[in-house]
Amino acid sequence: MERSRSLNLRTLLNVASLLPLLCGCLCLSCSASQPQAQAPDTVPAVENAAALTDTQGGPEQDSAALALLLVEAEKGNASAQFSLGEAYYIGDNVAQDNATAVKWYRLAAEQDHADAQHNLGVMYQNGRGVPKDYATAVHWYRLAAEQGQASAQFDLGFMYFNGYGIAQDYVEAVKWYRLGAEQGNAKAQYHLGFMYSAGYGITQDYVQAHMWLNLAASALPANERDGASDARDVLATQMTIGQVMEAQRRARNWRPNTTAPLRYSVDL
Repeated sequence: MERSRSLNLRTLLNVASLLPLLCGCLCLSCSASQPQAQAPDTVPAVENAAALTDTQGGPEQDSAALALLLVEAEKGNASAQFSLGEAYYIGDNVAQDNATAVKWYRLAAEQDHADAQHNLGVMYQNGRGVPKDYATAVHWYRLAAEQGQASAQFDLGFMYFNGYGIAQDYVEAVKWYRLGAEQGNAKAQYHLGFMYSAGYGITQDYVQAHMWLNLAASALPANERDGASDARDVLATQMTIGQVMEAQRRARNWRPNTTAPLRYSVDL
């Protein structure tokens, strides 16, 4: 699974005042979705930290910014808590520490911060900073997925598909894969295409399968797209020319669901 993240310490502190920034390339979900602007609980001190780091700067500025971030996190600012969890997870100007990352993710997650909920689920699924616990991972994925977090929607579908921490249920897997896929999550698109091609949890439909596999092959990073493109090409040999043309037409006309919140996610 991949976690949602903010950017490195210098950049993440500027996100409070930014809108769309970068396209995310993912391991288990990939999309051209844009990062969501910081939640409204961002306060002036965090913006001051951003101003401090918006220079050529160095260790002293980074330390000061981190200190301001810590102050806001300790006040209960969920965005700051999430960003501090990120800093500890990747070791950005602090010693890398999964347990401390979990601590800050949890505090933000308990305030309904969707990206923190997703990341906490990832930590539980992989046993990073906490004992591995699939059921608890499912709990946090669900909370984030129900808020529209696309990576969490894919991950929850993955848990249902495999029966990890919850009873195996292909219909539920399709439901959550679809929600992520419709937002542009490439891994969800890939898995939804597979479900359509195999008829797992849904009526078999080669045209829909080809469309989703084609979209996934176009969106996944170069080192991950071969699986989707190979599956699409093999499927095409079992389709009529008319079916392939219809699937290609649907792929060309497809647009992501813009009513759900878009998230920026990257590899673990």
